[in-house]
Amino acid sequence: MARALPPLTWFRAFECAARHLNFTAAADELGLTQSAVSQHVRSLEMRFGVPLFLRKPRGLALTDAGRRLLPYATKAISSLTAATAVFEPVRPDGVLTVATSLSFAQWYLAPRMSAFLDAHPGVQIRIRSTLWPDDFVLSDADVDIRFGSKELVGEGAVPFLEDRLVPVCTPKLLTGSLTWEEVRGLRLIQAVGTSDSWHSWAEHNGLEAPVEIAQLVDSYGLAVDMARCGAGVALTSAILAAPCLADGSLVVAYDRSAPARDGYHMAVRNRRSDAIPELFSHWLSNEVKSCVRTVPSSLMSS
Repeated sequence: MARALPPLTWFRAFECAARHLNFTAAADELGLTQSAVSQHVRSLEMRFGVPLFLRKPRGLALTDAGRRLLPYATKAISSLTAATAVFEPVRPDGVLTVATSLSFAQWYLAPRMSAFLDAHPGVQIRIRSTLWPDDFVLSDADVDIRFGSKELVGEGAVPFLEDRLVPVCTPKLLTGSLTWEEVRGLRLIQAVGTSDSWHSWAEHNGLEAPVEIAQLVDSYGLAVDMARCGAGVALTSAILAAPCLADGSLVVAYDRSAPARDGYHMAVRNRRSDAIPELFSHWLSNEVKSCVRTVPSSLMSS
């Protein structure tokens, strides 16, 4: 079986840091934090089993292994950049490009787009779905809606709100007020690839951790979908669950929450002559805040 390649994000961080011989300068170019660039490079070094840089008090120096890797990384990234330019359509005037995850697009953008477009009839929207942090680096979007920790989402990305983790399920599963032992005995749904889990949530609330997680999914959005369909109790983002809590398709399974280490952030790229990206970001921020007000206030502060 062929060995999986390391993420492109790691190679981009290495190549940029190698050109500048400085993690901070690389972070400025890539729109990431210094700690994120350092972490990506460290991940690549751990994968290859060799140091790529010598860390010095006043900067970096390439090791022999780093000097061997650099031309390959530079050539590969240049080729991908050229290929992207060939297929990237010219953006017409008036088109607002928004890069976001499928989950956020499904639960926030799609149901509300008509309201924004009615208020701004001359604007066209292009929504570009993203899966990995590197997608934002390569994106030409006017507005990025990023998910992750404050350290990894990059400079200039502002959180919508301080997000919370809440356990939710369909009303059909909730017969009265359940104890934690009763909830713990139900099928539990957890999103992987985040910094939080049922175990960290239980620890925060001083509760006994679940013995078994029945279902693992790759996003909070899919966790919401699974819970709506009656597959179990999902631990998910209060921001993402808010629309379903508002319309009653989901209810809170247990009246406790925990602060989310990862959350939704928005970044606006100021490279247009009009104010459409700022208008959109202000509108969307208000929409999110309005929707989250439907979540019980005790869950947003417990």
